[in-house]
Amino acid sequence: MSTDTAAPRLFGYDCVVLRAVPRPERGEQVNVGAVLYCQEADYLGAAVHVDAERLRALDAGVDLELVAAALEGIRDVCAGAPCAGEAGTASLRTRFGWLSAPRSTVIQPGPIHGGLTADPAGELERLMDRMVR
Repeated sequence: MSTDTAAPRLFGYDCVVLRAVPRPERGEQVNVGAVLYCQEADYLGAAVHVDAERLRALDAGVDLELVAAALEGIRDVCAGAPCAGEAGTASLRTRFGWLSAPRSTVIQPGPIHGGLTADPAGELERLMDRMVR
């Protein structure tokens, strides 16, 4: 009697944690999201969670609407939404490269990390629980 319990297929992925840096000159930050790219699964996704109280602790005058709009723009690029323009029509790899490139704006990506998963969307949620929420 065979008990064929094949292990699930694992896919390699790259991810970045998104950080809100309301006053870049001070370097203080709050994790507000994550972007996960998995070429083998043809997946690019972003999840966000803004803790307004934590951001206001860094800068009482932080523009929460601006932060939310910037994060929504990242989600639009990942989804290939028409409002994302050219960035939304590029390959998933190119979009991830653009989203993970260092910048000195209020929303900044952290370093790229990699891993293995059988479920990229589920892994994105696990990253959010571990790193953001």
